[in-house]
Amino acid sequence: MLVLSRQRDETIMIGDDIEVTVVDIRGDKVRLGINAPKAISVHRKEVYEAIRRENREAAQVKPEDLSGLGKMANPKGQGQSPPAPPGGSAPPTPPGPQANQPPRDEKKSG
Repeated sequence: MLVLSRQRDETIMIGDDIEVTVVDIRGDKVRLGINAPKAISVHRKEVYEAIRRENREAAQVKPEDLSGLGKMANPKGQGQSPPAPPGGSAPPTPPGPQANQPPRDEKKSG
């Protein structure tokens, strides 16, 4: 482990893209500011460990555990596409809430 000493408002660089700045020091607490690319996740260690634990538990789910999920998430067939008309296929259903919105160039009245 590399151990560095820094004072308030001093920065440490990690590679070319990550900056760690000492923002404040109060008693035994140090506040750090971290600038990193959006593609890099930055978490406190306890949060990171909780995320990993949840991901491991989710990876252990068996297909039979999900068998009733469709019935719970979609009661009484709500949100399903209507059946295709006889002799042809139904036009695609637009996704999500945009289906009920007017085109952008229309203006709503009052």
